[in-house]
Amino acid sequence: MDGTMGLTVKNVSNSIVGLVMALAAATAPAAPAPVPPADEPLMDSSLIQALIDMAQPGQEVVPPPGRYKGVKVTRPIILDGKGKVTFDGGGEGSVLWITTNGATVRNLRLINSGVGHPQQDAAIQVRGNDNVIEDNRMEDVLFGIAMERSDRNIVRRNHYLGKPFNMQRRGDGIKLWYSNDNLLTENEFRGGRDIVFWYANGNRFVANRQSGGRYGLHLMKSSDNIAENNQFIDNMTGISMMYDSGDIIRNNYVARAVGAVGTCMSLKESSDVVIENNDLMYCSSGIAIDVAPYEPGTKNRIKGNRIAFNDIAISFLNDWKDSIFTGNLLTGNITEVAIYGGGSAKRNVWEGNRWEDYQGFDRNGDGVGDKSHRVYGYAGRVWMDVPNTKFFKGTPLLEVLDFLDRLAPFSEPVLLLEDKTPRLGTDKTFKAGSNLEPKS
Repeated sequence: MDGTMGLTVKNVSNSIVGLVMALAAATAPAAPAPVPPADEPLMDSSLIQALIDMAQPGQEVVPPPGRYKGVKVTRPIILDGKGKVTFDGGGEGSVLWITTNGATVRNLRLINSGVGHPQQDAAIQVRGNDNVIEDNRMEDVLFGIAMERSDRNIVRRNHYLGKPFNMQRRGDGIKLWYSNDNLLTENEFRGGRDIVFWYANGNRFVANRQSGGRYGLHLMKSSDNIAENNQFIDNMTGISMMYDSGDIIRNNYVARAVGAVGTCMSLKESSDVVIENNDLMYCSSGIAIDVAPYEPGTKNRIKGNRIAFNDIAISFLNDWKDSIFTGNLLTGNITEVAIYGGGSAKRNVWEGNRWEDYQGFDRNGDGVGDKSHRVYGYAGRVWMDVPNTKFFKGTPLLEVLDFLDRLAPFSEPVLLLEDKTPRLGTDKTFKAGSNLEPKS
């Protein structure tokens, strides 16, 4: 604290003078101290709140090491815990509020929020623009960061661990509500419900790691958001876009979304979306498409992805059109393409994809198959049209029916799709997917 600030606080009370002296001492070089344990005595935060309220713009406030009740950042100051300060919500409400523009909150431990969903009890509530939230640990909290009508904030290198509730009772690691142009980067989220953007446009979600939730990233009625270089692991759904437009989903690793509806990536009534160079692996469905694109005259571009080791690589919930699939690697999937409820995927563009079950040659060595890759609907695919038969998918019964139908078709099989320029090459030589090295 500078001299002017110390003099101002001195005029308030002798008690605050003592705290100012402690703050000055805390800024001196010293050996690193461990994060205060949760059972450390809970101290009154009113003096820290007074310092925050009276600080000048850009001034740094460094509380003495300890565990305090929550505070509100009401001015554009720097609140720095130096890794030695815990704010404890006491099991009620949100722990820390930011209600200003241009503040920085960093190196804090935020614990023990309330459990109320209507008020979204969180580690940090944000109601302002151009703030920086960095290097904080959020533990035993319902929501991590709840941001409403707040733009151009930076959220980076934070760690969130949600409350140990069942999925329905959990809160979201980050929730954006009518908040635009924010950057969320290098954060880690574990044990929450969703990362969700509601009516939130132009945000960037970059190089984050999220695991153990419902939706890894849920984009709802938003537009022009970018998600790249992220890892989404062990969720019910990796990335979901619903009623969205203009999103770019690039170079992400999405894996192990299993269960009856486990999907690496889903699109519902979303338009002008680019999905490129992602790894979509070990899921019940790699990509699930439902009436997407939705807006007339728009296209969704799905290119350069590695869609591997899923039950179904690409599934359409209906006969829909205007998705462009180019340069994707489909390998190790039980079923490459499924269309439910009849119809086909012929109204989409399929060019230059690498199909594991392609049956053909490349006599001139140009890397392109000499004949088209065609996917037909034989008897073994009856589960697409009759959902109750899906129980028998992969069983000897359906496999024998499928074999007989291919050998001597009972009727003319339905052409589901055609790729006229299928690519050849091994999984290693055909370049597709992300460049990420996923952590277990």
